[in-house]
Order: sequence, then structure tokens, then C-alpha cells
Amino acid sequence: MTFPDEVDLRHHGDAEVGGGLLDFAVNVRTGTPPDWLAERIRASVADLAAYPDPTSARHAVARRHGRAADEVLLTAGAAEAFVLLARVLEPRHAVVVHPQFTEPEAALRAAGHTVERVVLGKDFTLDPADVPAAADLVMIGNPTNPTSVLHPAAAIAALARPGRTVVVDEAFMDCVPGEPETLTGRLPSGVVVLRSLTKTWGLAGLRAGYVLADPRLIARLAEAQPLWAVSTPALVAIEACCEPEAVAEADAWAADLAAERDRFAAEFSARGLYVVPEPRASFLCLRAPDALGVRALLRQRGYAVRRGDTFPGLGTDWLRVAVRDRATNDRLLEVLGELGI
Repeated sequence: MTFPDEVDLRHHGDAEVGGGLLDFAVNVRTGTPPDWLAERIRASVADLAAYPDPTSARHAVARRHGRAADEVLLTAGAAEAFVLLARVLEPRHAVVVHPQFTEPEAALRAAGHTVERVVLGKDFTLDPADVPAAADLVMIGNPTNPTSVLHPAAAIAALARPGRTVVVDEAFMDCVPGEPETLTGRLPSGVVVLRSLTKTWGLAGLRAGYVLADPRLIARLAEAQPLWAVSTPALVAIEACCEPEAVAEADAWAADLAAERDRFAAEFSARGLYVVPEPRASFLCLRAPDALGVRALLRQRGYAVRRGDTFPGLGTDWLRVAVRDRATNDRLLEVLGELGI
């Protein structure tokens, strides 16, 4: 079954912020990039007269995930990767598993493909049987934006079959300590993994990400990609964030995030709000009566949260709330209390 374009697939969290609002709408780690990374990016300006050379960064990504360099394509963020895949692949039956980040579907539609939506049921957990057997392209997030659900790697891998491409958006996987459910190290046949440095390292304005896939598909995507698509500063950032020390720093942050996220979720639950169980990313997905009205009241008080009704499979009673530090989270909870929530 196909769905009409009844929601704004191009609406993202950045449209919710501005005007001095305290940001709980965008899922980028605050206080980033760290000083050591910012200094390396600043130093790269000295090399801007030369065309970007992705070789070193590409090998750094390969080492980071135990892959061969020809299995890696560097991109201007994960969003570019969705566009490249939509242009290169020729699916007869494309499926996007929702609720999830809307750019995969938007990119497929923009490339002229018909998309079937598979909307997950209770608690948004994946049963591979939910996906039609005839689907030759499946796109899914893990952990999923906006639900914060982490699907077992075995369930994702079970989607793979001859003649099918499975695209897994792992943009938030580094929010999970140890990344136990990532497919980057195993990369089953037909599976494509997308990663982004935007969220953990605060690089949304730099555009830095990459694709891991079979070398033949990587070569096809590279042919479709504009020359020098990834800038020198972005290449420097990619290489730096793949170093063992950076990976360890991100993992330590993920452990701290998990503790505060669980506390934050418990506070919402105690107020009678439904929080999608076992959140594993840097945000919570919650259901509240008249969520859009709550969002509007929060904006009047100076707080931005992400509306949920632009995600297929959610509706006007859903919100996505980023997890910040304890003091900032408590400020939001205090205002909610003042609103009687």
C-alpha cells in the first residue's frame, strides 16, 4: 500500500529552534565540537587551496570498523548518502520502515520511486516478517529516530535476502555504549550501513558522514557523487573522530548519556506520560494528550521540543525530546510542572 504525501517529510528539528528558545528539538550533543576537534578543523583551513583528498579519512573509517577501504564512501553527511542511493538504486518495490527519519523516503520520492510504508506496531519494535517478501529495497533506522528504539542486529540482518538491498541508518549508533547492535563490523550481503558524525561531535554545519557497503555498490555511488563532495575540513574531522581516542571519548559520553536518559525518561513516566520503552539514542519519544498544545505552551515559555506528527506512524499526540545535561533537563521538567504536567 502506498500513502499520499500527507505529512511534511522535509520538516526537521532545526525548524523548531531559534528566537532564543532552549533547544530540546535538535538531537546534536551540546558543548560540541570539543576543543581538540575544533582546533584540528581550524588548522585544516591552511590547506583549502588544494582540492580535498579523501584517501586518509577513508582509510581511517575502514580501520575504525574493520572494513576494507573500497567498502567505504565518504559523504557530506548521511543526507547526501540517501540521495545517492535513491539515484543509483532502481527498486521495483521500495519499503521504508516507519516511524523513522523522513529523509530516506523524501529522497526516494524525489528520485521518482514509489514507496511503501511499513509502520511498526506497539512500542515500534521490528519483526522481520512485517516487511513484504517482495520488497527489493528496505530502509530502516537503528537506533531509530524518533522512537529511540534499538533493534537487535539479528533482526536487521534477517531482513537481508538475495535480490534485496537493506539500508540501515546508524546515525545514532554511537549513542549506544559499545555499539553491540551495529552491523558495521559484519556487514551481511546486501546490507548498506550509513553513519554520521553530526550528532555526537556537533558537526551539523560541516556535513560529515559515510557509507559502508559492498565495493561494487560503493563504486556506483562514487560515480553518482559530485567531485570533491566532502570538504577538507570535513575530511579532517572524519579522520579525527575515527581515532581510537575519539572512539573511547564517544563511548564514555554514551555511558553518561544512558544514565541521564533513563532518569529523564523515568521523570516523564512519573508524570503519566508514555515514553517509548528502552530508549537507546540521545532523545526520548513520548505521547501526551494534546502534544501540539503542550509544544506551543513550552515555546511560550522559551523551550523547543520536536513535534511528532510529521513522522509517518506517529500523530498529534507525540513529541520527541532531546536529552541534555541534568540541570538543563530539570529546567524543562520544572516548566512542565508549572503547566500541570
